[in-house]
Amino acid sequence: MKYGSLILEKKEFVYLKRILNISGYAEDHLTQRCLAKLSEELKTANIVDEDKMPYDIVRFNSKVTVVLNNGIQETLQVVIPMDRDIKTNKISVLTPMGSALFGYSKGDTVLWDFPSGKQQIKITDVQQEETYKGIDVAI
Repeated sequence: MKYGSLILEKKEFVYLKRILNISGYAEDHLTQRCLAKLSEELKTANIVDEDKMPYDIVRFNSKVTVVLNNGIQETLQVVIPMDRDIKTNKISVLTPMGSALFGYSKGDTVLWDFPSGKQQIKITDVQQEETYKGIDVAI
């Protein structure tokens, strides 16, 4: 891990904690395990202000290029749950892949237990779109 721990922007961290609590994780047991792992990782995450966020961290609206175990390369955008759209490769942070990537950085390799089994994912690129301004949290 490039930075030693997950890095999250303060407002995004608070928002993510809230939606994880509200979601009750998921109805699907395997997805539930992925989200429980993300919740555990958040306990040791480095939480920073917006102006201290490294540019190469996967966060809300980041476009992330990954290479999977089988060599397939995909570019996905990690979004808040209501913005998900599989047709345009926008995946919710509450999906197994979204939860696996969030807070990691370009160059990181993530070993994650997906519903289909353990997979290793290499993050080869992270591009920032405009961050989600609709996150309204009191800190």
